[in-house]
Amino acid sequence: MLDLLRNNKVVAGILAVFRIYLGYQFIHAGYEKITSGGFDASGFLQGAIASSTGDHPAVQGWWATFLEHVALPNADLFSFLVQWGEVLVGIALILGIFTSFATLMGMVMNFAFLFSGTVSTNGQMILLAIFVIVAGANAGKFGLDRYAMPYIKNQFTNRRNNKHKKETAIA
Repeated sequence: MLDLLRNNKVVAGILAVFRIYLGYQFIHAGYEKITSGGFDASGFLQGAIASSTGDHPAVQGWWATFLEHVALPNADLFSFLVQWGEVLVGIALILGIFTSFATLMGMVMNFAFLFSGTVSTNGQMILLAIFVIVAGANAGKFGLDRYAMPYIKNQFTNRRNNKHKKETAIA
C-alpha cells in the first residue's frame, strides 16, 4: 500500500487533485481574510477560551491556557499568521512546490482550529493531508516539486562534497 502511494503515477494524479483541492480551500479562506480588511482572530480566540468550561467543554484546558496566555495577548500576530499562512500554504499546494512542508503547515493550522472547537471541513482536510504527507514526493510529482526537489537535493550534495574535499585537502 505504501509503495502504491509513493510510486504509482495514477495515484500521483489523484494526490494532485487532493493537493489542489486543499490548496484551493486554504487560499480561498486566507484571501477572504486578507481582502475583508478587518480580520481579527481575538474574537475567535475568546470564543475558544469560553468553550473550555462547562459540563462538556469543546476545548481542552491545556489548549485554552495556551490560547489565553500566548495567542490572545498576541492576537495581531496570530491574525497575520493565520491569513498569510493560509494563502501561502494554498499557493504552495496548488503549485505543488514544497508540498510536504506546505501540507504539514496546513495540518498544523487545521489541528489548531480543531483544538479550538471548530469542526467545519478541518477533519476532512486533515484526512486528505495525511495521504499527501504519506505519499511524500509522489504528491508533488505533477507540480513544481518535480523540478525543485532534485535541484535542492543537488545543491546540498554539491555543498557536502565541496566541504568533504576541503577537509580532505587540509588533512
